[in-house]
Amino acid sequence: MKIGKEVIPRTAISTSDEHSITVRGADLCADLIGRIGFTEYFHLLVTGRRATPAATAIIDATLVAIAEHGLVPSVQASRMTLAAAPDALQGAVAAGILGCGSVILGASETAGRLFHEIEQRAAGGDIDVAAREVVQEWRAAKNAIPGYGHPQHKARDPRVDALFAVAREQAIDLRYVAIAEAVERAIPDVIGKDLKLNVSAAIPALLLGVGFPLEALKGVPILARTAGLIAHLTEELQRSIGFALSYQATREAQYDGEPARDGAAE
Repeated sequence: MKIGKEVIPRTAISTSDEHSITVRGADLCADLIGRIGFTEYFHLLVTGRRATPAATAIIDATLVAIAEHGLVPSVQASRMTLAAAPDALQGAVAAGILGCGSVILGASETAGRLFHEIEQRAAGGDIDVAAREVVQEWRAAKNAIPGYGHPQHKARDPRVDALFAVAREQAIDLRYVAIAEAVERAIPDVIGKDLKLNVSAAIPALLLGVGFPLEALKGVPILARTAGLIAHLTEELQRSIGFALSYQATREAQYDGEPARDGAAE
């Protein structure tokens, strides 16, 4: 029994037949392979539009900025997984990517939503007032302010100024950069801490400035970190530290549960 109209699955991304593959209206073999870089192709896949030179430069810069930052939790999870299952590269990559949440990597999307809300509130007016109001509302709702503060980079994350320099060189819309800096100015009075911009706020500030979709922001850090994970996993196969990372956690962690009891339970 059918209820209502039959739903026909549709996609505007890709199709193929016996002789050709079409991606976003372009012939993959004739128009794209060897004629377009991967960053441009990523933009085309996500948006359906060819990237401008400025958009390509911005996406490239954000991918480079977030691909690698040492033995962060996602990398440790990935390397320990490969050490335990060296035949499952795909599983080890997945283990690392599954850790892309609201604190690590996924904060770029949440920061982008914060900036979008401020942009809508300001409506061409005073962004400092709008930023303060929205930050106050987020805090009142017990929401963290994403993209500010860093456990290692106590001053501004050095990647922020490097990314903002690219934005200015490419003459993109700097509206969201200004919003990101307005949030940074509002945080000390609202939160009581001087939390500086980190890379997770800089990335959406740039990407929104070139019209990248808000809904796809989280995909950029995920794509970038995948490249970094593959590098770590290649090294893991050559000289493994996965079990050493696990042993270090075992050594450092202190058990504070109930002691074992002697004899049978009463």
